Formats: sequence, structure tokens, C-alpha cells
Amino acid sequence: MCKLAVFASGNGSNFQSIIDAIEGGQLQATCEVLICDQPSAKVLERAEKANIPAFVFKIKDFENKSAFERAILEKLRDYDVHFIALAGYMRLIGPTLLEAYEHKIVNIHPSLLPAFPGLDAIGQAFRAGVKVTGVTIHYVDSGMDTGPIIAQQAVEISDDETEESLRKKIHTVEHVLYPQTLAHVFEKNKQEASNK
Repeated sequence: MCKLAVFASGNGSNFQSIIDAIEGGQLQATCEVLICDQPSAKVLERAEKANIPAFVFKIKDFENKSAFERAILEKLRDYDVHFIALAGYMRLIGPTLLEAYEHKIVNIHPSLLPAFPGLDAIGQAFRAGVKVTGVTIHYVDSGMDTGPIIAQQAVEISDDETEESLRKKIHTVEHVLYPQTLAHVFEKNKQEASNK
């Protein structure tokens, strides 16, 4: 059983979809801890409701990125975490975590990467007037949304689309694709580990 940590900064709807998939038996994992950098984020309410412990921190309490990532790493080791899923975590992952969890950090991004990386990808796509955008799940490297792509699903933008309706469409796809992809990644990891 894969021991998972989820990193989130906001509402946490993807966190919720992961929890629901675990509880429904579609994802063979346990969510050991939520890591959150926003003490007022709604995702914390979701974690509390699901009885999942949360490690909440404020960036300004640490002298630099390396210091807060070391604190996170300590917490991940306390919970014996095998894998990290980023679910709306609004910070770039630094070398401290990348080295400790090489090829074990996955992110979800609301566009068809490499198009529209970074913040507000849905708004970027909408303003660009493209006819198709989508969702990407990828491994995390040191760049912004540049790691190897694991899965993608296209979402068409209709002529009468609003940014809000597009956001809803994207979220609907994310909430199915992310748990499915994580299940595939965990299974692949398990097979690779047993082949060693």
C-alpha cells in the first residue's frame, strides 16, 4: 500500500478526489498527511473531516526555502511517506524535496503542457482563444511544469464558453484523471520495486 502525502494551498478539490478514490477502493494508497502553506486554506477543513493530519506552515517563519523544505521532509519521514501528490500547491519544489523524492513527486496542471504553464493556466488558455485545452499530470522536476508527462486529457472550449464554465469542465476532468493516473503510477512503481 502506497503511503501518500498531498501538498495543497487552496480549496483542495483534487485532494478530495484523491481521498474519495482511496475510500472507494479505486486507489490502493493511504493519505498519511496533508502539507499546506496557507493556514486559512479550505483544504484544511477537508483534511480534518477525513481525519487526515495536516502540517501547516507559514513561509515567513523560515529563513529560506531550504529551511521549510527540511521541516517538510522531517514530517514526511515521521509519516514514512513514499510518494507526494501536488494538488494545487502553489510553490515550486526545491532541491531538498526533489532529491529525497526523486521520481516520486507528481503534479496536476490545468492545461495541455507545454502550453500555458505556471499560474492561472485556465485563464491563460481562455484569453488566448484556443479551441482546446486540458489537463496534464506530470512528474515534478526543478522547472515550472516542465517534468516528464504521465497523462493528458483534452478539454474542448466551446464558442459560448465562459472562464467559469471552462474551469468547471477542467475540474470535472481533473477529479477523475488524477486518481486514475496515481493508481497507474503506484502500480508501476510496485512492479518496478518487485523486479529489483
